[in-house]
Amino acid sequence: MQKKSIVTLLVMVCALTLVSTPMFAQAAQSAPPPHSVTDNDIEMLRQDLRAQRKQITAQNMTLTADEATKFWPIFDQYRQQAIKINDDRWALIKDYAANYNTMTDAQAQTYITRSNSIDEQLSALRMKYVPVFEKVISARKTALWFQIDRRIDLLINLQLSSNIPMVNTSQPSN
Repeated sequence: MQKKSIVTLLVMVCALTLVSTPMFAQAAQSAPPPHSVTDNDIEMLRQDLRAQRKQITAQNMTLTADEATKFWPIFDQYRQQAIKINDDRWALIKDYAANYNTMTDAQAQTYITRSNSIDEQLSALRMKYVPVFEKVISARKTALWFQIDRRIDLLINLQLSSNIPMVNTSQPSN
């Protein structure tokens, strides 16, 4: 990735940290934090992340004018489908935060199943679009898009993981 893109990505990840930390602090404490994160805050952050994702992709993809004309509508279609899956991820995170102190074994199992399903759906969606992109750009450029998209997701997931507390096993099981 270009140096400029890495800096942009770091800014994006830092923004995610600033917004997500209070939400998970609430899950780990019994009293709500002074500035809890609202659904509107999360939606605004997600819009910023989407814009930055597109910008990072554009900075790293060297597309001809003809390729760009065909690539970006497909990219937008792909991202719209990914947003739907990521809506499920955010709902799962909210459920996890809400149940952190009272999680039952059944809820823990559901969390595992839902989390894995979301990961599988995103991977399947990305793979579904590989041949679609290959119709309008080369296989190598498609591989580059794949790497960029996957790396952005990995960085976001790493940042989320570092801010979400591990399952509390000190409480008795239900």
